[in-house]
Amino acid sequence: MLNKFRLQSLSQFKSSSSLRAIIANTGWLFADRILRMGASLVVGVWVARYLGVQQYGLFNYILAFVSLFTPIFSLGLDDVVVRHIVRQPSNKEEILGTTFWLKLLGGIASVLLAVSGIFFLGEHETLKIWLVAILAMAGIFRAADTIELWFQSQVESKYTVIAKNIAFLLNSLIKIALILTKAPLLAFAWVTLAEFAMSAIGLLIVYQVKVSSLLLWRWSFSTAKNLLEESLPLIFSGFAIMIFMKIDLVMLGQMTGNNEVGIYSAAVRISEIWYFIPAAIVSSVAPSIYAAKEKSESLYYQRIGQLLRLLACISFAIALPMTFLSDKIVIVMFGSGYAEAGPILAIHIWTSLFVFMGLATSPWFIAEGLNHVSLGKNLFGAILNIIINLLLIPKYAGFGAAIATIISQAAAAFLCNAFDKRTQKIFKIQVRSLLLFYRN
Repeated sequence: MLNKFRLQSLSQFKSSSSLRAIIANTGWLFADRILRMGASLVVGVWVARYLGVQQYGLFNYILAFVSLFTPIFSLGLDDVVVRHIVRQPSNKEEILGTTFWLKLLGGIASVLLAVSGIFFLGEHETLKIWLVAILAMAGIFRAADTIELWFQSQVESKYTVIAKNIAFLLNSLIKIALILTKAPLLAFAWVTLAEFAMSAIGLLIVYQVKVSSLLLWRWSFSTAKNLLEESLPLIFSGFAIMIFMKIDLVMLGQMTGNNEVGIYSAAVRISEIWYFIPAAIVSSVAPSIYAAKEKSESLYYQRIGQLLRLLACISFAIALPMTFLSDKIVIVMFGSGYAEAGPILAIHIWTSLFVFMGLATSPWFIAEGLNHVSLGKNLFGAILNIIINLLLIPKYAGFGAAIATIISQAAAAFLCNAFDKRTQKIFKIQVRSLLLFYRN
């Protein structure tokens, strides 16, 4: 049924002359994520087994904490910049140059805030402080991801895929070497940072070779102001999303300890690995949705509906079998020491339905100029997530955190749209997307 649905959905895209580019671009992004999924599963599980539940939990606690500062170095600019480049391709040097410097400044700020934040939480252990500082520095190198936005706007992600995967594969080999040489935990943090540094170098080389000189990039205060004004709601929305995705790990670490974080991290690693699917599809299809908005309202909503139905179908195809096989999957992958992660995975996997749905509607919110509405929904969901975690974690630990995550994601990505007149239209399309056999 899934293959049939995909073919029907794709056949409806044939009215667009960019269909082949979209399919090719999505194919490259899928190849990228599948390679990463396979290698990260093998190496990541090996690392988890090597470190053990306690140290694995500590590492993921710090990773989750640092991730909360992601919106500071990304500044919510990605989708906004892609849309600006699509509209003003002749002004790419100014847009890209301004974006790069904004992201670089954001990366520096994120390091300072992350290190200050860990002290604020009362964590004075030297190892934890070093882990935060090292992992947070990745945000500085992420400024080079500006180049990826150019290739996304041109639906030519294959070049960035190649550059990033070279860095990823080298990083994976180094991690294996660290395991074989029985390296300490801190070494894995340095290697994680090294991957972002290598990716940045690769992206800079690709742009220099395939597009034009980086020296042509220029800063514009007016462009920076316009981009930040448009992305400001997305920055706060990004904080809310990070709270959705990572606050459970941080709260578990604070309330129950590293052991519970290790168990929960094993479940979440398997559950969230599928999120590359909507990310790859949406990043490829978004430019065509923005273009359709300028041409035809009916075509615009037709494409959004197709995207939602496709991603809903894929999420069901993932969640159903994972629910029943969760215990066996966890033990086979992570070993009996992580067996308690099985029931957590069976619950957490259903978060994917609402994550997929939220990502599918993101181009609509941007195209409609409703970023502030998206911000409000995400803030509500984030607050709800914290409240439910406070109620459930003390009694149910990781299982309670999984329940909190799915409820808050459902509220923010789906249910909130029903109570706002501005979003009721997209809510109806979302409801229809859950009816897999529905046809317009």
